[in-house]
Amino acid sequence: MSVDLATVKRVAHLSRIALTEEEAERMTSELNGILGFVEQLSEVNVDGVEPMTSVMPMQMKKREDTVMDGDKATDIVANAPNSDRGFFLVPKVVE
Repeated sequence: MSVDLATVKRVAHLSRIALTEEEAERMTSELNGILGFVEQLSEVNVDGVEPMTSVMPMQMKKREDTVMDGDKATDIVANAPNSDRGFFLVPKVVE
């Protein structure tokens, strides 16, 4: 895949990026170089290679998934203009 000057100008326009003619030409060659590197990656044989999340082997940090009340209902509604039994009171908006 290659990018031409018209495509660079269109993308720049859609991105609201102002490019001069010479900047657009330079961007065309830079983008084509990047796409060439990406195409080279598809040529690499990765059969039998497992996906990695890190270059260093490590275990993911896990915590026990427990349900907690938090016991902060009074702190949460303390700044509310109106509350009742730990719940916010709001004006009725639906008739």
